[in-house]
Amino acid sequence: MHRIKLFLFFLTTSVFSYAQSDEVVIRDIYNEALTNGRSYDVLAYLSNQIGGRLSGSPQAAAAVEYTRQVMLDFGFDTVFLQPIMVPRWVRGEVEKAKIINSKKIGSVEVNICALGNSIGTDMGGISAPVIEVHNFEELADLEESEVKGKIVFFNRPLDPTLINTFRAYGGAVNQRGGGPVMAAKLGAIGVVVRSMTLSLDDIPHTGATRYQDGVPKIPAVAISTNDANMLSSLLKDDPGLRFYFETHCKMMPDVLSYNVVGEITGSKKPDEYILVGGHLDSWDIGDGAHDDGAGCVQAIEVLRIFKALEITPVHSIRAVMFMNEENGLRGGTRYAELAKKNNEKHIAGIESDRGGFTPRGFTISAEDETLDKIMSWKNLFTPYEADNFLKGGGGADIGPLRAQGTVLIGLYTDSQRYFDYHHTAIDTFDKVNKRELEMGAASMAALIYLIDHYGL
Repeated sequence: MHRIKLFLFFLTTSVFSYAQSDEVVIRDIYNEALTNGRSYDVLAYLSNQIGGRLSGSPQAAAAVEYTRQVMLDFGFDTVFLQPIMVPRWVRGEVEKAKIINSKKIGSVEVNICALGNSIGTDMGGISAPVIEVHNFEELADLEESEVKGKIVFFNRPLDPTLINTFRAYGGAVNQRGGGPVMAAKLGAIGVVVRSMTLSLDDIPHTGATRYQDGVPKIPAVAISTNDANMLSSLLKDDPGLRFYFETHCKMMPDVLSYNVVGEITGSKKPDEYILVGGHLDSWDIGDGAHDDGAGCVQAIEVLRIFKALEITPVHSIRAVMFMNEENGLRGGTRYAELAKKNNEKHIAGIESDRGGFTPRGFTISAEDETLDKIMSWKNLFTPYEADNFLKGGGGADIGPLRAQGTVLIGLYTDSQRYFDYHHTAIDTFDKVNKRELEMGAASMAALIYLIDHYGL
């Protein structure tokens, strides 16, 4: 009996020490990020000196070289580039738009921006009557004669009752992505889409749209929420009003660009990888500080923290700056193709693409047994208020790794402000809080430490 009690004592003491050790390491990770963090400084240069980094642009090329050099300066074991051909869409001159009242002489200017990948209005602008719809079902109920030659106005707002703003965004964004094709099938000559935000303001939100082979390409723009409300109100009073808009955007030939990859080589399993990343490209009208400069610098910071604390990983840890998430996803697709070609096994991929806001936890796509294992670590994140571990999720750029069985994880941040800035001219460095940014990097570093230490 004495031996049994002694055995249980040592077992309990060992497990307690093990947990204590994890707590100590994770505390060290957060302390390093919050006292010696470099993510904010790196983001300052990326945002303020380079600026908006649309795929194929000179700014995107500068960002590739800058982040490559940062990771070299931090002394990562390997830093390399993965070539990709990416689309090159150019916005051109500033867009113009106005509502023209049919009942009296005069017009009112409104705030718009072209949707990414849209064609321009060619010979000057276009002017036509407007027909308002809220979803594809309403549009489908109309006769072609009711739509032909008109501008279709998609005016479905994000649902304000949804606490998770990404769910609200997901419930409305199809009108931006697919609206121009649906409208063109019925003979529309242009599309105006309500901006994808819960805010009521004068700031238009861009974002990618898609065309379809065999369907005429028509120009498409986003309108600010305040102006969308005004247009809707004026239409009720004056169904015969016209809308004018002018854009100068065009699609150029594809351009050579790169994913940027930094790596710390694993000590025991160097051919198995844990990835952390964000997308280096951004829209052109802001500087992409939240979307997704924050995710990129956080990924770099994870590896820097490992080196600063002299944590020697079992597996190889990679920071990946993906190119072309916004209007093509070619970086994420190419990365997965090369991983398959090179027989690289990725046990987990973590993506930060919800802005540099306060981390609340993680979204996780994994088999039940693996999910249970990750869930068992959530209490270690409770002191940092980042213990909201949710089933399902991941990220767009790491999504193509799903085919090889990779566990996909997304940094889950407080989402209430994200869509105030998303895809706008005000997604700028001054909107990022240094401490929130550092907390996000530390949270990912802590989870990667646990995955590396215990495996999945």
